[in-house]
Amino acid sequence: MNRRFALRSTALAAVAALITACTPMMDDGDDIVDIAASNEDFSTLVAAVTAAGLVETLKSDGPFTVFAPTNDAFAKLPEGTVESLLKPENRDTLVSILTYHVIPDAVTSDQLAGQRLNVATVQGDTVHVDGTYGVTVNDSTVTSADIIATNGVIHVIDTVLIPE
Repeated sequence: MNRRFALRSTALAAVAALITACTPMMDDGDDIVDIAASNEDFSTLVAAVTAAGLVETLKSDGPFTVFAPTNDAFAKLPEGTVESLLKPENRDTLVSILTYHVIPDAVTSDQLAGQRLNVATVQGDTVHVDGTYGVTVNDSTVTSADIIATNGVIHVIDTVLIPE
């Protein structure tokens, strides 16, 4: 009798573990904006997203993939570019540039591995993603991939993407 009880208990525990493993996790973690705002390397990006009025959009359900340029990436732009883009009269241009960094789906680096793709952005144009040797987006290199947020994924890039 004790042997049956032990076997039954072990089987029930295994089934419970399997069900738990297969159930999607309810993540009460941070969204894309929260993650970016908590990292000093993204202070310029956060300022730009705020100036463009995109905070609520990037806090929504998504899912989104954001190719997030660091402060160093913004510093590569010609002198005065960032300051100019943050002015209210240049909001449309800023929105165009920022939404060019966003894909309307959650895409992780393992989904890009070994592929070359032209992917539509929220802005409307496409970016060229090359996952054959690491991951590049147009002329930018992904320096840190797969930062998972509650509403998508962030890939850190070393150059600001400018739509043509």
